[in-house]
Amino acid sequence: MKIVDTVIRVRYAETDQMGIVYHSNYIIWFEIGRTDWFRKIGQDYKSLEEKNILLPVIGVNCQYKKSALYDDLVIIRTYLKELKGVRLTFHYEVLREKDRELLAEGESQHAFVDRNQKPIALKKKFPEIWEMLKNNLE
Repeated sequence: MKIVDTVIRVRYAETDQMGIVYHSNYIIWFEIGRTDWFRKIGQDYKSLEEKNILLPVIGVNCQYKKSALYDDLVIIRTYLKELKGVRLTFHYEVLREKDRELLAEGESQHAFVDRNQKPIALKKKFPEIWEMLKNNLE
């Protein structure tokens, strides 16, 4: 399993008046983690899109545990949890870097589709990408 840790610093624009990260930013952080995960396994989003493979989000959830604050360094821990048919699921943990406290965790589900939103049987059409994903599965 390929676990990728991506470190970011909480920006002022991501917080509310109390300096607490606004909830929707965690979903954006999940995307940062996911795109970094793909880069680290050698298959970035841009090259997938050039092959007419898109990965729209078909489901997402997040459980908030503790607040991230302005200027915190946070770790977005990402791994591929499930690869099945035309779908895949990523798991995320958001941790404060200094104490490794779990701030939030969640998942996102995606479908393999082409530009016309038609499902792609990745295992058949792009077996090399399927194998790369399978080799980096939890």
